[in-house]
Amino acid sequence: MEVYEEAMNYLQTQISGITVKAEREMEPNLIEDVFEVDPEEAFVTSPLHTESIDLPDTPTNWAPEVMLERRMVVLKSILSSEHLYLSELETLLTPMKALKAAAGTSQPVLTSQQVQTVFFQVPELRDLHHEFYTGLSTRLEPQQGQTPGLELGGSQPPPVGDLFLRMVSQLGAYRGFIDNYESAVEIVRRCTQSDQRFRTLAESMMSSIKGADNCRTKYTFEALLYKPLDRVTKTTLVLHDLLKHTPEDHPDHAQLQEALRISSSFLSGVNEESQRKRAVTLSTGMRRQLIRDGFVVDVCESGRSLRHLFLYTDLLLCTKMKGASVGKQTHYRFVWYLPLAGLKLCWGSEQERSVELQYRISTMRTKMFQLRQEHKQQGKGGKGVAARTLDRSRRKMQQIEHWLSTNTPVLPLELHSSSGKSHTLMLSSLYELEEWREAIDKLRGDSLETIPPDLLTLTNSCVKLRMTQHPHLQSLLPDCGEQGLCGTLSVAVHSACGLQEPASLYVCLEVDGYEFFDNKAQTRPCLSSLTPQWDEEFSLQVDGARCLRVLSVLQTESGQRWSVQGRSSIQLDPSLIMKKWKKTTVCMNQVEVHLSLKYTPHPLDPPSSASVQQHPVFNVPIGDLAQQEGVLVPHIVRSCTEEVERRGLEEVGIYRISGAANDIQTLKIAFNTNSRDAVSRLRAMDVNAVSGALKLYFRELPEPLIPAECFQSLAAALDIPDMSSRLETMLTILQSCPDVNRNTFLFLLHHLKRVAEKQEVNKMSLMNLATVFGPSLVRPPQVVLGQCGPRVDISQEVVVQVQVVYFYLQCNNLPTPLTSMPLDSEEEGTDL
Repeated sequence: MEVYEEAMNYLQTQISGITVKAEREMEPNLIEDVFEVDPEEAFVTSPLHTESIDLPDTPTNWAPEVMLERRMVVLKSILSSEHLYLSELETLLTPMKALKAAAGTSQPVLTSQQVQTVFFQVPELRDLHHEFYTGLSTRLEPQQGQTPGLELGGSQPPPVGDLFLRMVSQLGAYRGFIDNYESAVEIVRRCTQSDQRFRTLAESMMSSIKGADNCRTKYTFEALLYKPLDRVTKTTLVLHDLLKHTPEDHPDHAQLQEALRISSSFLSGVNEESQRKRAVTLSTGMRRQLIRDGFVVDVCESGRSLRHLFLYTDLLLCTKMKGASVGKQTHYRFVWYLPLAGLKLCWGSEQERSVELQYRISTMRTKMFQLRQEHKQQGKGGKGVAARTLDRSRRKMQQIEHWLSTNTPVLPLELHSSSGKSHTLMLSSLYELEEWREAIDKLRGDSLETIPPDLLTLTNSCVKLRMTQHPHLQSLLPDCGEQGLCGTLSVAVHSACGLQEPASLYVCLEVDGYEFFDNKAQTRPCLSSLTPQWDEEFSLQVDGARCLRVLSVLQTESGQRWSVQGRSSIQLDPSLIMKKWKKTTVCMNQVEVHLSLKYTPHPLDPPSSASVQQHPVFNVPIGDLAQQEGVLVPHIVRSCTEEVERRGLEEVGIYRISGAANDIQTLKIAFNTNSRDAVSRLRAMDVNAVSGALKLYFRELPEPLIPAECFQSLAAALDIPDMSSRLETMLTILQSCPDVNRNTFLFLLHHLKRVAEKQEVNKMSLMNLATVFGPSLVRPPQVVLGQCGPRVDISQEVVVQVQVVYFYLQCNNLPTPLTSMPLDSEEEGTDL
């Protein structure tokens, strides 16, 4: 058997199982044997991996004439293989023109964006190998038709090293194809399954390709897409084999050595890329690896700009992407860089938006929502709608989404270098911010050595090294039917366990898809607890949602700083959570968070400017507030009582001594405008201001917590001489109160009893607490002109108010309150 064919066979047996798996999936008619492949191994090991390839040795004692003869055999095998590869590329490109033409009609098979993704870099690869094949064929043409070895006549085969060197110097064209490969295959698989027209087109291109053995083989669309991946490995292999059969004194030897070095270096870089690492070789011989890249908002004096940020092993590089439009090649311009040595990171709470900016964001979201609905209708309607109209509406959506991506992020990440330079980045996702912070933290340090970069070379290399092709815009993604969730995603956050010590923990939720509405939510902090209990429910309006991100966040004692304890994500499968609650447990480091999910599909209402304003908390009926929050005990009541229990139980005169009026008003405004900010402010306020804000809330309720119509019944019950009958009557009256009122009252009573347990220190007995809260919680009906007044003498009104609260506080068997609304038809499960 010829050496080259032996090498090919050897390669097929040595290369990892992923190659066999990929070919078996994509060319079932060519593979008969079944191999078991470990999915984890398949993910790590790439068909481009060369570390496990052990090429067969070539005898070193061959005569020069025999070596040259074998060299010619290898060259002819390469030529034959190139001819076959070009046929495969031409077959792959056959439907491209037809699909591009159809994209401009009213019923496109693929959108213009999808066509560009499927055939990305394929024409460039075809041109590259056509030039190489033509050159090699011309060099070998004089020897065609002659018997190998006899035609040499003592002369050497023609020099071809320059052709190989020129070809491998352009291998960078493969990097774009490799980066895009998974996206292309995903589109082909999805459209083959869902679109009969695409399936018919794909079947029509399955023409037979004549191989070197004159046998014809049929290839699927997906199998042809795989061919360039296989070709990258073979390029290094044949160079290795050709060099072994080229004498050291041959004029090709030095050029083939350089070509092999370039090819091996490229393949090594691709292997690192498969592990999400890229590298640049520095002039010193060290390697600067790319660890992460992505789009962030860079904030400076001139305003906000969307930038492409690259994190290398020793520095951060911020660039501006240019020429991303159709017909222009993408390139990058340098903006700034910071060495990681001595770099300090600062992050904090969300920055507040101005009223003007918030209004504009709301307006832009409404416009994008309208364009999205129009685009959906145009996609359905068909014949009368031109593809040009669809593309125009998509471009408008992309422009608006680009503006929103630049102007909506509010999470700051400040970077301060040891040289005094500082930059501020804004991110829209806490999950993404934590990914950047964690990646940078793993690399930075005072002992880290930074090699001064060649900024021009480093910036120019970004095109080849990047892992993120464009900003994450939902409108840039290919249409994928109804796969994403559209409607209401309800998330109930129950509790957490696994903390090693008491901590103030809260949970953040983030959902992907179009950002017509706020796609984030967070619980209140559960203060200093080993087993935090929230029982809060959130309703998120979503369109195109596929993933829910969950983060557990630790808050410091001051409330001004936080750190992410853990993060995880849940893939949203509508079939599991459709119209019924499904319980799941999310594990984040050592902490487990218990959630319930429910998805209700429905057409979305347009976002309105009113939705961006938080509903007020004070002077609102407690039932309305609880309904808005999806709870039975309002957040303000739980937050204030928890803060009092955290640091006010031993405060002398707690609830009797009022805090500063300005502080109480500050908290009132905060709760009315930004509940998240209010919870943080509680931690910094004097505890008497916190207790004063809670008393003010109950005092300003439009209707008292105990409904006014119960006042007279309660007053009469206090006069019942038999204690057992009095208790039964009082509890019956309490049971008749609305759910929110009853549970909030019970929640407050249990809290006040815990305060009274410390009365030897804080001097607040049950009677003292009843005296403070009685007039706010229990009020008689308002006297209306022409109606009978209350049967209780006005002088006895305060006595009744205090005695009612005092009686309930003395009860030893008060019912346990519920804090969240019960979930309907909830199912157990952790399989989301």
